[in-house]
Amino acid sequence: MRIFHLSLANLRKGKSATFSLLVLICVASLLLNIGTAIATRMSSFYEDKAEELHDAHVSLVMNSANYKKSYGDYIRFYPGVEEAEMERVILLPTAMLRLNQSDFSIRTAVLNADSVRGIAPLISGGETASGTSGGIYIPHNLKASGYRQGDPFTLTYRNKTYTYPVAGFFESTLMGTTKMAMLKFYLPDNAYRQLSTALGPEAEGILLSAVFENSADSGTLLRDYNKQFPLSNESVDPGFWGADLETAKSSSALIITIIAMIMVAFAAILVLVSLTVIKFRITDHINDEMVNIGVLKAMGYTSAQILASIVLQFLLIAIAGSTAGVACSYAAMPAFSGVISSLAGLLWTHGAHFGTDLGSVGIVVLLVLAVGLLSSRRIRKLHPAEALRGGLMTHNFRRNHLPLDKAKGSLQLVLACKTMLANSRQNLMLGSIITAITFASVFSVVLYYNIAVEQKAFYQMVGAEKPNVGIQVEPGKDSEQLLQQIAQMEGVEKVNLLDYLTTTAEGQRVTTEFSDDYGKLETHTVYEGRYPQYDNEVVITERLAVRLGKSIGDMLKVEIGNTAHAYLITGLKQSFQAGTNGASLTLAGVRHLIPGHKAMTLNVYLKDGASTPNFIRTAKAEYGDVIQSLTDVDESVKSGTEAYTSAVSSVMVVILAITVLVVILILYLVIRTTILKRKKELGILKATGYTSFQLMTQVALSFAPIVIAGIIAGGVLASLYTNSILELLFADAGITHVHFIIPATLVLTLCFAMTGLAYLVSLFVSRRIKRITAYALITE
Repeated sequence: MRIFHLSLANLRKGKSATFSLLVLICVASLLLNIGTAIATRMSSFYEDKAEELHDAHVSLVMNSANYKKSYGDYIRFYPGVEEAEMERVILLPTAMLRLNQSDFSIRTAVLNADSVRGIAPLISGGETASGTSGGIYIPHNLKASGYRQGDPFTLTYRNKTYTYPVAGFFESTLMGTTKMAMLKFYLPDNAYRQLSTALGPEAEGILLSAVFENSADSGTLLRDYNKQFPLSNESVDPGFWGADLETAKSSSALIITIIAMIMVAFAAILVLVSLTVIKFRITDHINDEMVNIGVLKAMGYTSAQILASIVLQFLLIAIAGSTAGVACSYAAMPAFSGVISSLAGLLWTHGAHFGTDLGSVGIVVLLVLAVGLLSSRRIRKLHPAEALRGGLMTHNFRRNHLPLDKAKGSLQLVLACKTMLANSRQNLMLGSIITAITFASVFSVVLYYNIAVEQKAFYQMVGAEKPNVGIQVEPGKDSEQLLQQIAQMEGVEKVNLLDYLTTTAEGQRVTTEFSDDYGKLETHTVYEGRYPQYDNEVVITERLAVRLGKSIGDMLKVEIGNTAHAYLITGLKQSFQAGTNGASLTLAGVRHLIPGHKAMTLNVYLKDGASTPNFIRTAKAEYGDVIQSLTDVDESVKSGTEAYTSAVSSVMVVILAITVLVVILILYLVIRTTILKRKKELGILKATGYTSFQLMTQVALSFAPIVIAGIIAGGVLASLYTNSILELLFADAGITHVHFIIPATLVLTLCFAMTGLAYLVSLFVSRRIKRITAYALITE
């Protein structure tokens, strides 16, 4: 009880400092709890959703004309499959819909809402809106684009539009987000039959679904299926599509996990800031209260009791702050849930997570306890007599670094420098904190700039080609002849063929791109070696090369079904889209595996000033019988990256807001402590004629060099190592080379803003100097 009373007395002495530390720990605990809760849940989020929705672990879609009973039997009797279904659907290889106020082209499947199905039954997220008879059920992910029940929803296919009122929303792990290159919709029986009749037999498709006993086993089915049925894939059927739960998980979970890790990392910085402040405060407390500690020892208090009373006060702050932070995290989670739902394409519900809560509180409290005990060790060695002398053993002479009679410069500046040099330990603490939060702030700004503003480096990293217009050629038509015709159109700078198919390389399922001319690509993903130029060359991703033990100059056997060909590896690339297993072949090289195969996708690059809408209208008018669909890629990419931009913007705003808070709290704590320690000195200076503003300026200037040095160090370190950190974060996705642009203007603006903020805060906090008077010091 005596220890508890001593702790409370110490807390009452520094209420404002206690509050500042409490806020820091609260914010750190809030971010730590949110970040760890998200990261922990993401490890099983997709598996839990698949179980909740009874969704498929593997889905395949193909045109009915290409379906054979053996395909369904293979899925049904595949080892580990617990349940399998085959369902007839309407398949639109490239349908257009409105997404975030832009046209977006994507493969689409329309299902009969009234059909009885065991796998992925229709579970609407809301009741059918009034007046929506014959309405369409759309994925929950489209809700973020502004769709509401009762709103008109339009699908455009082959220049014909089909509009339905939105009847409700549903979730789907595999076919509910644009990142999977497939969306499914549900129409009631009558509307479904009318659409099927209007589109004819060419739009008839088959959906194969499978549920595994263990979802982790689903990753091998597509690989084995492609090997077993080499003529049942996108190489012969433009509508073919296949995906498994692991692919869906990797498409979104990585980005969400990285956001969570950034939050945890920033929380760790705040925890380190808090621990540094605690270390500083304990050391200061021992120095300032040396005589009182000696009195307590002389009165009979043991060193352990005095040490415990000091540590206990910070433990109380840590417990209160971390508990408050955990409580606040539940209030803040809904804001993050919306961002995560838009990224995952699935509804993220935030429930209780007591294990994470206890872990967050426990980590903070244990770290504070450890720092408190280590910082207070000096008390055990402190003899009462030494303490009563203020810590002096024999003598305590300190060097005068700037004698006023010899120093050059204005008196204000010299006095500020003397104050700065007299507090080296405090300066180190402040400089370290400013460096850390500047690093985090610059990191977030660089991330935002490259994902939301200047996106070229971002596309370079993920391996996304960005033409102005994408053209899907009608099956059976001559894509190479169309390429020559498009190249002659007004406003066209260049055109190339770029398509994809699935191959097998020494037992690994590989997403393989092929082109007639890689030199025309805008996004170059090869970072070592070169793109393939001849029919016997291939480029592969680094992770695939490591997995297979290959390097540039080795031969790689690539297969499609029973046909195989050996290719010379000429380069290594990275691609977020292809994941860790990706490859690039020439069009001629693909024909070794599929004789006469054609690429059915054209990338069109327009000249500066050319109008994309005008080009699309002209191309439709002239070559509409050859073209299946035209996509304004600029608008589609803008819509597709909306969720990423929103997520990164949110993270940047949070980090910058907390940075401002930390700067204010730390400077308040340090300057307030400085003024209290120099109270007599400041009173004497006032009595000799210095004005309050002059003394305030001295105090502000004494911190300015440290703050500026910390900001410069943090800015330089962030500029040098942001790309290296991102490479570590994206390593699991096969991204090993990141070259994000460091926007010098933005970084300098941020650094100047932080410097100005720090100076203004220093002046504002120093206003308490006005209350110090020589008379008050004499009468105290």
